[in-house]
Amino acid sequence: MREIQTAKTVVRRFFDEFEAASPDDLATVLGRHAGPGYRFRGVHPFNEIAGVRETASRVWSPLRHAVAPLQRRQNIFMAGPNRLDGSLWVTSMGKFMGLFDRPWLGIPPTGKIVLLPYCEFHRVDGERIAESAFFCDIVSVMKQAGLNPLPMQTGAEIVNPGPRTQDGLLYEAQAEHESRKTLDLIMAMCDDLVEKDGFQSSNSSLANTWHDDMIWFGPAGIGSTCTIERYQVQHQGPFRAGLDNIEFNGHVLEHAEGHYGGWFGWPNLIMNQGAGFMGLPASERKTEMRVVDIYRREGGKLAENWVFIDLLHYMMRLGVDVLARSASMRP
Repeated sequence: MREIQTAKTVVRRFFDEFEAASPDDLATVLGRHAGPGYRFRGVHPFNEIAGVRETASRVWSPLRHAVAPLQRRQNIFMAGPNRLDGSLWVTSMGKFMGLFDRPWLGIPPTGKIVLLPYCEFHRVDGERIAESAFFCDIVSVMKQAGLNPLPMQTGAEIVNPGPRTQDGLLYEAQAEHESRKTLDLIMAMCDDLVEKDGFQSSNSSLANTWHDDMIWFGPAGIGSTCTIERYQVQHQGPFRAGLDNIEFNGHVLEHAEGHYGGWFGWPNLIMNQGAGFMGLPASERKTEMRVVDIYRREGGKLAENWVFIDLLHYMMRLGVDVLARSASMRP
């Protein structure tokens, strides 16, 4: 328990210094908090980066130059041991917010507030951050800038809110038995999905672990939906009908604290494009999905699920450069 609280303190100190620093000082700030051999994984176009300076120059400084003042507005903050290997991770989910005054990744600025949904993971070793994973919804920023580089979503086009209960910032220690209960429920749901239903998930199997009015907050490009029935119509149905030979590749992290928990993979899923998904034509070309799932447990079932998918990476492997496509558009 003490180690979990220490890890939270390490990451919160980094966040505080990060927000106060200038764009050109971010490498110095990250260097003060990162351990030797620091490793970074992020959505396309960042992908895998070795070292503090390269991470700052490719990821953080361009974002801070484009969006200012950049505020981290967290909805969920939690920590706990990785079920897979016992390593200690801290998870932060929310939105980065600021004035979008300069281009970012080829996306034209709006001169208005922009919200960048994100989920960030940090493995803490001692009192240093040993590695990080950063998922963010770049397609959401494109849409806020008036660009629509992807076909119409199957779910609702919204900037997803935080937890309905407004209790996701777990700065204080949480009861270990509650954390275990959450992680056990999440993994039971995953087992149902992968082993019993082959990613199809019947209504009855989802009802074992999901509330009937479960809310599924998907990424921009897919959208969000509510209730088991509508989730199956607006996301799972198109996903399963459009993709072939879906293989579960496992996760990098699985952890929980209190009533919150989740995972990320690199990649989680490997598949063929099949009959067509995300508006792309039928193909037997192989691709993959790097996915984040964060859950809130309410009682004995899951009530909310936030999902990040590296859609730019998924589509790049199919020969579609979404960043180049968006750069050619004008609102």
